[in-house]
Amino acid sequence: MSQMLPLRPVDRDGTFEARRFQVFTARNMDKIPGLDRMPEDERFAMRVVANVLPFRVNEYVINELIDWEKAPDDPIYQLTIPQRGMLAPALFDRMADVLRRDASREEINRVAWEIRNELNPHPAGQMKLNVPQHDGEKLEGMQHKYNETVLFFPSQGQVCHSYCTFCFRWAQFVGDKDLQFASNEAERLHAYLRDHREVSDLLLTGGDPMVMKTRKLEEYLDPLLAADLEHVQTVRLGTKALTFWPYRFVTDKDADDLLRLFERLVNSGRHVALMAHYNHPQELKTPIAEEAIRRIRDTGVEIRAQGPLLAHINDSSEAWAELWRKQVRLGIIPYYMFVERDTGARHYFEVPLARAWEIYRDAMKQVSGLGRTARGPSMSAGPGKVEVQGITEVQGEKVFVLRFIQGRNPDWVQRPFFAKFDPNATWLDQLQPAFGEDKFFFQDEYDAMLASVESD
Repeated sequence: MSQMLPLRPVDRDGTFEARRFQVFTARNMDKIPGLDRMPEDERFAMRVVANVLPFRVNEYVINELIDWEKAPDDPIYQLTIPQRGMLAPALFDRMADVLRRDASREEINRVAWEIRNELNPHPAGQMKLNVPQHDGEKLEGMQHKYNETVLFFPSQGQVCHSYCTFCFRWAQFVGDKDLQFASNEAERLHAYLRDHREVSDLLLTGGDPMVMKTRKLEEYLDPLLAADLEHVQTVRLGTKALTFWPYRFVTDKDADDLLRLFERLVNSGRHVALMAHYNHPQELKTPIAEEAIRRIRDTGVEIRAQGPLLAHINDSSEAWAELWRKQVRLGIIPYYMFVERDTGARHYFEVPLARAWEIYRDAMKQVSGLGRTARGPSMSAGPGKVEVQGITEVQGEKVFVLRFIQGRNPDWVQRPFFAKFDPNATWLDQLQPAFGEDKFFFQDEYDAMLASVESD
């Protein structure tokens, strides 16, 4: 085992100082610097949407990442500040009406829950198909969708430094435990992993595990160094902190402790990957963001970048090409371009699959080979991760060429299949099989999986 190297200085110029974390929510959104320049009807629309979908943004994002001269069209403004179009008109009007009537908090909450239940709070079978069992008991706060990978949702990490307006896990943040995945039982996680030696990858996700203090992260991660968990060779940490709070890795009180934890895992022979969520090159523009990336990479941790293609934020090949080029320059590996999931404010952000593929292809043409590691456009659907590989014509029929990158049945992986071309389709369930077939090759088996869960 190699000896740990001394941590490099916090900065090269002596200019990075600790920053106080200050957050704004629906309760004090009127205090956000810059919003006073927005029209009153837009500020009211923010209140309407923020009473349905979760809203949280911090001072760093407000003052360093948003270009207020371009608001409301600025991409980071769209990424963090609620917009009227994020609710369908009828749903928006229902909430707007109770707010205009100055209704009781009880009535506002009731209407909010009615609307939320119409927004598909847990897509892709998360609540039914993905939750594993151990010793006959469901393990809340865990998902085991693919053989090799377990997702764990530590209860201390079920919040983020800021919330993305498009977030497919928005239901985690609206205060209903019935809609939330979370667990604080590290021992049950480790027991499950010991009994499932097919698992090579553990992904801590949320929310954002990087909101946790290092000492809490250690409770989950240090036991992985034990000999009976040596089959867990890869530790992934899903995070948006490199955008929303890079001080976590630089000047926070336990930043150095966090980096030492990363080093211990790497020196044990584990592959450690920070799964960084990026949506726009603007997120990489600050010196503190670059410094956080440098310090993480110095520990031997790999940073992989992923994010969805989103209308109003990054629906251009130029934005993605610039993002991938910046990531490669900083030593980050472009990993996934996702399709916006079928939940929450999807109708505001979704891009037709045909257009998504065009953007992906045009962006790929603008980057070198090191930037072409990003896979996509990929739908994280119920049966698995389905990639749009292209649009072509076969025997006179225009079709989408699709394949599974991951599947509930591993035998589905890498098998090409075809769907009728539909210029308006935005998700797998809107596609129809090509060439006169009445169903996709995986449909019967997937339906049987759903039926078995329903019968339990």
